[in-house]
Amino acid sequence: MCTTTMAGRGVVHQPDAATFRLLNDYQRGFPLVSEPFAAIAAECGLSEPAVLAALQDWLGSGVLSRVGAVFAPRRVGASALAALAAPLARLESIAARVSAVAEVNHNYQREHRLNLWFVITAASEQRLRQIVAEIERDTGCNVIVLPLEEEFHIDLGFDLGGAVRGAASVATRDLPPLGETACALPGIERRLMAALQSGLPLLPRPFAALGRNVALSEAMVIELIASWLENGLIKRFGIVVRHHELGFCANAMCVWDVPDDQVSELGRSLAAESSVTLCYRRSRVLPDWPYNLFCMIHGKSREAVLEVREAIAARHRMNRWPGAVLFSTRRFKQQGARYLADSDA
Repeated sequence: MCTTTMAGRGVVHQPDAATFRLLNDYQRGFPLVSEPFAAIAAECGLSEPAVLAALQDWLGSGVLSRVGAVFAPRRVGASALAALAAPLARLESIAARVSAVAEVNHNYQREHRLNLWFVITAASEQRLRQIVAEIERDTGCNVIVLPLEEEFHIDLGFDLGGAVRGAASVATRDLPPLGETACALPGIERRLMAALQSGLPLLPRPFAALGRNVALSEAMVIELIASWLENGLIKRFGIVVRHHELGFCANAMCVWDVPDDQVSELGRSLAAESSVTLCYRRSRVLPDWPYNLFCMIHGKSREAVLEVREAIAARHRMNRWPGAVLFSTRRFKQQGARYLADSDA
């Protein structure tokens, strides 16, 4: 049974056989051509109008977040995972205040003393610090900020067919130093990135439509997106699904306090596990948060997630170190990262 809740989003959707490939296979590898939906339709044995209608329906029902880019953290702008301890009587009002920030893209209640967890993406470290200060001022709650130090696997794709992700697909990437000002893109690229944050328009020629909004040609839009994929600014480009609406109703943030000289090697090993959907190292914030190694496990039940977590912990001897399991119990907000204001477009 699904335990994570969100207003108006309680239905689990199961795609039929005719549209399963569309939903599953194009989470990455989206065709960067003038008429991508026609190309997808031809590959899936569907018509272009049927593909566009299915995507539009899934967007409307919440199955899809968007069709477009997943930008790499700390390659553009500043980002951090943050948490606070909200008094239960004020949890909803505090969560609403946090969710009202445009740069907050994920906001979840989790089972922990620090019960509200959210991700902030911003154009700069200065803007991120400003957001945190304003949340603390308005809520009266201290916010702990956990910057990303090392990424082992951050993809956010879900293989609905249960295919195993092998270790060969896991790769770490050097990150810019903490505190380095980002979003130092040329103006032309900033405009395109700002317009792309909400996703591609569901039109037969989406790149042309995107280009008209930012005074770029269709060819230039495609070329820039391709170059961002090649240099790692975009981690993947395609259909971005919401796991809860597809039956992955349970998710847990599993954390450990691992010695600093072992965390990188262990993180790479955990990232190779097919059941681990995210894996990264973040800063400790003592005394409130002693953990530095994080991984996310999604499943169709709480019991399934715990079973996977215990098996992974046993294989990698994780019980040598203190750890915790933080299940999500409520989802207040989930959208794509917004590093730039719409006015930048």
